[in-house]
Amino acid sequence: MSVNISLLCVFKYSFLQNILIPIGISFYTLQQIAYLVDVHQGLMPPPPFLNYLFSVTFFPTVVSGPITSVRSLVKQIPAFHIEHLQKGIFLFVIGLSKKILIAELFAKWANEGFRSPTLLPLLAAWKTTLSYTFQVYFDFSGYSDMAIGVALMMGLTIPVNFNSPFKAKNVIDFWSRWHMTLTQFINAYIFTPIVRAMPSITFQTTMVATFTAMFLAGVWHGSNINFAYYGAIHGFALIVNHIRKKKKMKMKEGWAIFWTVNFVNAAFVLFRASSPSHALKILQGLIGFNGVVIPKIGLKSVGMLSQYNFSMGTYLKPNDYLFLVGLLAVWFLIYRTQTSAQLLKKFSPTPKMAFTLSVIFTFCLFGLNQITEFIYFNF
Repeated sequence: MSVNISLLCVFKYSFLQNILIPIGISFYTLQQIAYLVDVHQGLMPPPPFLNYLFSVTFFPTVVSGPITSVRSLVKQIPAFHIEHLQKGIFLFVIGLSKKILIAELFAKWANEGFRSPTLLPLLAAWKTTLSYTFQVYFDFSGYSDMAIGVALMMGLTIPVNFNSPFKAKNVIDFWSRWHMTLTQFINAYIFTPIVRAMPSITFQTTMVATFTAMFLAGVWHGSNINFAYYGAIHGFALIVNHIRKKKKMKMKEGWAIFWTVNFVNAAFVLFRASSPSHALKILQGLIGFNGVVIPKIGLKSVGMLSQYNFSMGTYLKPNDYLFLVGLLAVWFLIYRTQTSAQLLKKFSPTPKMAFTLSVIFTFCLFGLNQITEFIYFNF
């Protein structure tokens, strides 16, 4: 285990210049750690070497997950069936459309805002941060669907990684729905060992273990100090949620989802910003500290509001209207449609379905010339 962790640290956290980082090292390092722990604890016998090698280098998941345990893969015997192929293609096309038709659209607005040399006023800051949040979600969720689809084509089942995370009512609920395989790894191989190492198991010690586990999860993403802050903020939020849960403090569902999504959106700024100071400037924009620029929609001036750092901007551009349409579209997709896993259960290979998938796939092909890498390739 120490060898795996050492290699990860050398490649991701050392100051060596011009070093080539192996693709997907973060993900298959976790898989190998889980394998070693499972064998040590007697949860599985050491499999034949080729079976082990196949499991940890399984190409659909090796770059960005889902994190798949060796234990689950070696138990499966690949068995090709036409139904597996049909369902795999269905899920792959769903994932591809998430990436190209949605994530790439929001990526343009996110990049524009985060690369802006000027401070972002209120509305521009919200446009930038929401764009990045939806980019991350549909980018990573899309990749997971594609990986699960490819595995299914080969007759293998790998775990679901997303379950409507933006329907979460608190941060605890969010982490049970977002990047689920990472959360399961954290619980089994970081949180639980820390708790067991404590002299006694109390609410306070479990909260220490919770914060530590989330902090390490943040650092796992990379050497940028922003990731450490990201893990710490989520660790602190989990503690607050557990305290509220213990005291039976409840909130109406709509407001609970609203505040959870806004917290997640603000925390994601640390993921994209180049430095803590950059992140702080973006966050200041979210609460209007960088000013409020009102677009020209029937108003001639801001009047007395100018003394409160309000100013009049230009008319909305076509891109701004497209962004608003995009927001409505993702709201509908997130809150009014079923998840990929739910759709897969109801999948029926009909001519109409085949035609629909063909049309979506064709639209995706037109976007391939402008495709960017998956965000989690960096981790």
